[in-house]
Amino acid sequence: MKRQQGFTLIEIAIVLVIIGLLLGGVLKGQELITSARVRNVISSQDGIKAAYFGFLDRYRALPGDYLTASAQANIPGCAGCFGGNGNGQIITDGTSSEAVHVWEHLSKAGFITGSYVSGAAVAAATTANTPSNPYGSLIQLIFDNVYQDAAPANRHNLKTGANIPSDIMAEVDRKVDDGLGTGGQLRFSTFGGAVNTGQECYNTTSGAWQSANPNANCGGALLF
Repeated sequence: MKRQQGFTLIEIAIVLVIIGLLLGGVLKGQELITSARVRNVISSQDGIKAAYFGFLDRYRALPGDYLTASAQANIPGCAGCFGGNGNGQIITDGTSSEAVHVWEHLSKAGFITGSYVSGAAVAAATTANTPSNPYGSLIQLIFDNVYQDAAPANRHNLKTGANIPSDIMAEVDRKVDDGLGTGGQLRFSTFGGAVNTGQECYNTTSGAWQSANPNANCGGALLF
């Protein structure tokens, strides 16, 4: 009669070690991907904020709000550019699309990379004239009150765009601000279609971004 052989303790130990190494590698890979996405969001925000203040320092006017005649005369390659009303606020309404023109002003002035052309006196934001975040949603630089606050006042802010997972927003906020979606300089924003009706993005009591059970469609506004 043939004797049945099983695995030895050493063989089982080797298999468990291999499984542990594989799991560790997967988790480490996910951690590296998350860190890269966080850095990407932060880098994008920092670059645009620096461009905003650089433009203001050079032209003594805000990008997008810069008067059309002044933009065409002073910004290189901007002879066909549109501008704003020069009131010191980057707005978008029925007669002005300054929040769209801002990207052409910044790119033509050399403050951001890319080529953005608004192309009309009033233009809708599209990928052709507005940069996107790493998740494919449009970014916005504007003077408005679309951000989390009990009584939000209009102020200049830079929207991250939507479709950013709440755990990524949590890490971004911890690195640049107070880690809360309801206070500080970086706060939750519904711009782009993000919602928090069921506390999908942040806890309405503590203000903390949802990290344990992340939601895929969140976004924020960096207040200036």
